Amino acid sequence: MKAAVVREFGQALTIEELDIAAPGVGEVSVEIKACAICHSDILYASGGWGGSLPAVYGHEAAGIVESVGPGVRHVSPGDHVVVTLVRSCGRCGCCEQGYYGSCEATFALDEQPPLRLKTDGSPVVQGLRTAAFAERTVVDASQAVSISKSVPFASASLLACGVITGFGAVINTAQVRAGSSVAVIGTGGVGLNSIQGASISGARRVIAIDVNADKLETALRLGASDGIDASGTDAVARVRELTDGRGADYVFVTVGAKPAFAQAYAMLAKGGAAVIVGMAPVGVMSEFDPLTLAGDSQRILGSKMGASNIHRDIPKLVELYQQGRLKLDELITARYRLDEINDAIAAVQSGSALRNVIVF
Repeated sequence: MKAAVVREFGQALTIEELDIAAPGVGEVSVEIKACAICHSDILYASGGWGGSLPAVYGHEAAGIVESVGPGVRHVSPGDHVVVTLVRSCGRCGCCEQGYYGSCEATFALDEQPPLRLKTDGSPVVQGLRTAAFAERTVVDASQAVSISKSVPFASASLLACGVITGFGAVINTAQVRAGSSVAVIGTGGVGLNSIQGASISGARRVIAIDVNADKLETALRLGASDGIDASGTDAVARVRELTDGRGADYVFVTVGAKPAFAQAYAMLAKGGAAVIVGMAPVGVMSEFDPLTLAGDSQRILGSKMGASNIHRDIPKLVELYQQGRLKLDELITARYRLDEINDAIAAVQSGSALRNVIVF
């Protein structure tokens, strides 16, 4: 099969022929039909989080089940599925508390990745436990969620990461209350879904903050009540102005840049929560005033993959999409072939794209 391989951090991906193992016990083989490009893929491919090479990344995918290993019952060959990086055992301490994205178990695929170079048989890292920048993937069954065949693959792929991360941070992690005020720093693929989640939750005011005017316009179409261009406006002062001086009840930080964290703390209302959604590169640190945090009864919450139970949440999101309440098609900027993946990545890095999707 063909796959986009990272041979050297920060360099162009190369299209190569790989061999892939058959699914083992509790595993699923999926023919990938679409895989969106997430900033996490780019950060890994650039070396921002380290790791071994060669590797295949890509973790926001949808496709068709080809075959299943022994013990798999919830999906069958021919099913359309969303494939995520959330590999969960359902039994460890994190899973029992509902933090499936932080599962503590070790799986067979963690110890023996299914990918090999066709040239010499040497192993290839299954990046983000998915490696979906490829024509096929083998994943643990916990990573595959069956969906309606009426949902287009490109739109369905977004549910695997950007949507469950942004939407889930609102619904699961913060549990935003109706009538509250929400600010979202960063209106990319994750931030726009936090905006959609806040709007659907009944937030009274949903404030989008970015330096990209086009993305702010999209945010307003997807449920934001206000947009702030942080490149030319004091975003903290503007948020306080829009909230009658109180600050926002919830501030979602969907980018990993250090200044965004400081902004978030300064925007908070008393009793408010700053929700850290964006994953920062290794070494990025943040400071806060503990006296203010305690004195104003504020909270800082971390949210990985939107604290999602994918087998519960993705079907609900599909239902919202089918009702026309959750926008997915509108999040796709462009579609590319696998051999155009470097162009697709460059467009995301330039800030001109929301979600670019590799379509097989």
